[in-house]
Amino acid sequence: MTDLSGPLGPVSGPEARADGVDDTLDISGILKEGPDTDFGHVRKQGLAALTLGAVGVVYGDIGTSPIYAFREAVRPLAGDGLVRAEVLGILSLLIWTLILIVTLKYVLFLLRLDNKGEGGILTLYTLARLAIGKRSIPVLLLGIAGAALFAGDAIITPAISVLSAVEGAGLVLPDLEHWVVPVTLGILLALFFVQKHGTASISLAFGPITAVWFLTLAGLGLWNMAANPDVLNAFNPIWAGQFLIEHSGVAFIVLGAVFLAVTGAEALYADLGHFGRKPIALAWFLLVFPALVLNYLGQGALVMARPETISDPFFLQISEGLLPFLVLLATIATVIASQAVITGAFSMVQAAMQLGLLPRMTVRHTSHGQSGQIYIASINWMLLLGVVWLVLTFDTSSALASAYGISVTGTMVVTTILAIIYLVRSGRLSLFWTLAMALPILALEVAFLASNLTKIVDGGYIPVFLALCIGLIMWAWWRGTQFILARVHQQSVALEGFVKSMQGSSVHVIPGTAFYLTADPTVVPSALLHNLKHNRVLHSQNVFLTVETLRVPVAEPEERVEWQALHERFSRLTLRFGFMETPNVSRALPKARRAGLKFDVMTSSFFLGRKRPVVDKDFGLPRFLDSLYAQLARMAADPTDYFHLPRVRVVEMGEQVKV
Repeated sequence: MTDLSGPLGPVSGPEARADGVDDTLDISGILKEGPDTDFGHVRKQGLAALTLGAVGVVYGDIGTSPIYAFREAVRPLAGDGLVRAEVLGILSLLIWTLILIVTLKYVLFLLRLDNKGEGGILTLYTLARLAIGKRSIPVLLLGIAGAALFAGDAIITPAISVLSAVEGAGLVLPDLEHWVVPVTLGILLALFFVQKHGTASISLAFGPITAVWFLTLAGLGLWNMAANPDVLNAFNPIWAGQFLIEHSGVAFIVLGAVFLAVTGAEALYADLGHFGRKPIALAWFLLVFPALVLNYLGQGALVMARPETISDPFFLQISEGLLPFLVLLATIATVIASQAVITGAFSMVQAAMQLGLLPRMTVRHTSHGQSGQIYIASINWMLLLGVVWLVLTFDTSSALASAYGISVTGTMVVTTILAIIYLVRSGRLSLFWTLAMALPILALEVAFLASNLTKIVDGGYIPVFLALCIGLIMWAWWRGTQFILARVHQQSVALEGFVKSMQGSSVHVIPGTAFYLTADPTVVPSALLHNLKHNRVLHSQNVFLTVETLRVPVAEPEERVEWQALHERFSRLTLRFGFMETPNVSRALPKARRAGLKFDVMTSSFFLGRKRPVVDKDFGLPRFLDSLYAQLARMAADPTDYFHLPRVRVVEMGEQVKV
């Protein structure tokens, strides 16, 4: 296996990253910061189009929360009937959670912390890692934890979103109540099966449809508020404080349900590179935030006027004649939200591979015009299996809500901690002001996390278990690659000395160009040593090709290719890609000609050095981690496909390495 993606940090020598089966490379990322996160490909569209697109993609998940969030928040109090103070208290909690978590933390603050326009948990980990300037295992573990929790959320979101929407059909036709689960599974199966064909063509409709959804939410809220405008008092945070004090016994449970209102907030940051800060912020302030608040207020007004609607206040907001329209629109909105989560999972996995946290997987671009449209088959089918299992296990969205929230709150806590580390170590804010701004948000998120942890026995163990499994895979892969590299480095031959020794060599020279892929440009690739040892030949031109993954999303054109002549028969070629790009060697090689390299692809060969890890420990946790790493190495995608090499011109040479 040959993975030439970048390491987890700018390191050198035996600490640089290997794939676990090949030579490795050392990179130091380039961090470019600016006040505005719009960059390159974002500016190709107008502000209005980007804002509308952000409505559909960025806010699809959080936009479906009104279907179940208020219902689950009032459920613990529904037994003895709701009173005015309780409804106002819950509404106040919902409103101020949206203000503090989404508006303050994400829209106004985190969207300004970008890496060349890109955002997300792994981007923030990268920023914190670079700000520290050296490898930090605690920061690494935070990055792994955040990514693993985000992946767990990607499995639960499609299940609860679509299930909650389809349940509304039971209010239209009660006989369909027994078909809720089959219909939900049918929708989800169709959604995952179309992923391989790409969604670029239909994604253009996501924005307008979701905009109609938010306008509908706002309209329903205003309609129900008209009969009871008293709910506007919920903007006063005193009601939230009084509720928490007077209902201390049940408040902890209610907080866990209230947090359902902000699930999907991570998408604001993760999709920063697709839309830019301004469109995301405009979409939030002009449409999404007002629509969410109005709908929650409308649901509160409804249950105060008609307590019997507490069973499903969202769908009972509307008249019976218009209910089918709302159910259909809600179903479409949840499918769009699920699509956004799936796309986000693909992007996160791609970034994790490039940062050395996951083994190489085949990434297929499904759109020629949109760089973010990718498809990873193995991740798609694993997500599908997880989603189907959740639907069959929990049956209802209310039951599934118990499993929801832990992964989201965990990711948010990790995000806040990484932001604190970055701001302090980078010098962008002093320690005092950083803590003054971040600690209140962190305390609130920790409270939400603690309240969600009470759901462990009711299904909350599922996202925790999923995150632990994914995190263990990431740690085993990172640990294995570091060990392999250290072992290989001990046996390496310095490139400079080797080139000098070959100047007067009598080795047989054959015509053509040999590209030797190597991740460490300072040592001789093992494939070249094996070629000399077994075939006893040397090509007339030998190019040591290194593919670097920069710690920026997209490599600049001027830094894409670097070529250096070492000797009349030897040269060094470096191709650079951003961590959000798929390394395409075939497409980048023509640019090497402009850098000075002369070659004919018809007389060229590409040599890969495969190193197969073999477990050398007898028992215990180290053996388990090594065995897991070895298995992951065998499952990794073919390097020829991953790096887009001309398959008919690839030569592989391998050896076993003990771990």
